[in-house]
Amino acid sequence: MLRHIVLPSMLGVLAYGFWISPDFKGIAAGVAIFLFGMLALEDGFRVFTGGALEKILHRTTDKLWKSLSFGVVTTTIMQSSSLVSVITISFLSAGLLGLSEGIGIIFGANLGTTTGAWLVAAFGLKVKISAYAMPMLVFGIIMVFQKSKTLNGIGYILAGLGFLFLGIHYMKEGFEAFKSTIDLTQFAVTGYKGLFIFTLIGIFATVVMQSSHATLVLIITALAAQQITYENALALAIGANVGTTITAIIGAMSANEQGKRLAGAHLIFNVVTGFIAIMLMPQFVWAVDSISAAVGIGITDYTLKLAVFHTLFNLAGILVMIPFIQAMVNLLFRIIPSHETSTLKPRYLNTANIEFPDTAVRAVQDETVHIFENARDLLGQALGLKPDHFQHPECDLATEIKAQKKLEHIDLDQGYEKNVKSLYSAVIAFISKAPFSWQQEQSGNLHWLRDANQNIVEAIKNVEFMQENMMTYSASDNRHIKREYDALRVHIGRVLQELEVRREDHRASLHDAQLEMAKLRDHWDYEERAFSRHLFDLIRDEKITPEMGTSLMNDSGHTFAAIRNLLAMGTTLFVFGHRSRMQSVATPPRATSPNMGTLVQATTGSL
Repeated sequence: MLRHIVLPSMLGVLAYGFWISPDFKGIAAGVAIFLFGMLALEDGFRVFTGGALEKILHRTTDKLWKSLSFGVVTTTIMQSSSLVSVITISFLSAGLLGLSEGIGIIFGANLGTTTGAWLVAAFGLKVKISAYAMPMLVFGIIMVFQKSKTLNGIGYILAGLGFLFLGIHYMKEGFEAFKSTIDLTQFAVTGYKGLFIFTLIGIFATVVMQSSHATLVLIITALAAQQITYENALALAIGANVGTTITAIIGAMSANEQGKRLAGAHLIFNVVTGFIAIMLMPQFVWAVDSISAAVGIGITDYTLKLAVFHTLFNLAGILVMIPFIQAMVNLLFRIIPSHETSTLKPRYLNTANIEFPDTAVRAVQDETVHIFENARDLLGQALGLKPDHFQHPECDLATEIKAQKKLEHIDLDQGYEKNVKSLYSAVIAFISKAPFSWQQEQSGNLHWLRDANQNIVEAIKNVEFMQENMMTYSASDNRHIKREYDALRVHIGRVLQELEVRREDHRASLHDAQLEMAKLRDHWDYEERAFSRHLFDLIRDEKITPEMGTSLMNDSGHTFAAIRNLLAMGTTLFVFGHRSRMQSVATPPRATSPNMGTLVQATTGSL
């Protein structure tokens, strides 16, 4: 409803502006071209987030100063604090970093975005940048149409920069020409009243344009054309800083609690920083004048002074808020508590992390673990075992099962529909929406994770096929058939125990973990052959009837099929998932580094 009101109103205001002043068209066109350049620039940088940015993140956020530096550097390069905020929310939602580290990145991004004001004030308004825009647009558009992913990304970056420069040029020219129509300085308001009014205008402009960078460029060009006063420009810059949080808030709407907490931290930081800047405005103006005089900025060079102010109050906000990061984390956990997630809903899949390949893979990996946990508990109920039995490898499953008087019936099909199928469907839908090229390594990893989910589903179906006979013969008066069906239950239970051990063991190298899984595979291959021989001995010795033997033969097949499926899933999820983090593993010289799928296929091929 709000969108239906706001959009027509904006279009009406623009149409009225075009009607009363032809020069207004130049300013509006400049803003539109600039925003289009921002979109192209973001698309270009997204091409290069297919692993590189995520890998750097793992190495550069273990300390606060590293998180701050990561935020500053990435925002300086991308010239978009909004993009960095959305990326950070996606990383946080996928569990790639903690809330404190995410807050550090957001703080750094706020400081990094001030470099945009410096570039525009020091370069964009002093040089005829439209001359640089044209070659960038020509080369950029040519590269955009190339099939190479790298050239395509570079093309979008060049085209984006070209449109940015062209937009700045049109805004600058538009404000210069606009003087002849109307002088906006007549609407200037002084004192704290003016500070609050123009801060609100800055917030509104940034919310509408979804870019504080675009708002700042508009402010700087208007200031250069003397269409707004220096004092009001400072207030507009504060408003732009606060308004940029709307992008993070929108990005967090589809994220989990951690993502929402980070958006909350972003809002708290920017509002507190803006409030400090307004309350201490005289002191900040004095500091800006002192710094400007020290570095040689002219007394009347208000555009560069605005850049100094923008950097100074963001830096002051960081220094003030750093000691309170942990208190902020605690507050956000109280305001946005963790809710017990229903087994019907995915925990890790959301639109905040689907755009970034490594993050998307990690989200699917974590969701597959969630599905395995539900499936493990469901299988345990069907076998007459509890989750605690699997999580303690020293637990003697044979003794537990032997002590049971009766195996209770559970509706496996209903349990599958409720606790597994909905999540499995969400994983398939998530993977199908992944926007990155299927030539990427991460796409192959998603393929193998999808197969791991299928292995889990098949294991449940295997147990479901044998459930009726398992209940019947586990209560049989024939001790031989009862013992064999109890043994089948123990076999599946022990595999689940072994998978829990592999899941918790992060210390073993990838090579050692592969060897352990290979030993498990060989062990259960041997057990299957031994069970088959034993089965025929039972029939021959007339310890069980041929009818019992037929049922046991079929159900042993289902048992070992379930075991093969569980081991294949465990190899994907708990060997390569834990140790390689879905990355390529080193191979001998001249060999190609395989992705997870190649390694899983090599390890489980004979299963």
